[in-house]
Amino acid sequence: MWSHLDANMHMRHSAYADFAAQARIVVLDRLGMDLKAFKHLKIGPILFREELVYLREVGINEHLKVTVELTKSRPDGSRWSIRHEVFREDGVKAAVINVDGAWLDLVKRKLTALPDELVEQFFRLNKSPDYQEA
Repeated sequence: MWSHLDANMHMRHSAYADFAAQARIVVLDRLGMDLKAFKHLKIGPILFREELVYLREVGINEHLKVTVELTKSRPDGSRWSIRHEVFREDGVKAAVINVDGAWLDLVKRKLTALPDELVEQFFRLNKSPDYQEA
């Protein structure tokens, strides 16, 4: 989109993070961990770290594919790491995005464990070949 471009006429750096965040929300939603469930439980995902590695340019009107893989998690799903890979429509990998996160109690504003009813759903996320239990 036009709004995703920077002065060099390629996708701006922060748009990659936006696409990765949207991909995470879509995947969690498909697992039954949607915003409605989070609102009811008064929790939400929070990031501690976001690392972007840019590999190739993305131009205007290109269709992108963004993968979502769990690379690390505690056994209870309370802390986790996810890797995204962004591919251009020609199949070329354009970026790798690694995030580390946890769950935030939206009332207490403190980190919390993932409720039991969502742990099984969370672990249905695709695991990377290098997945580690932390």
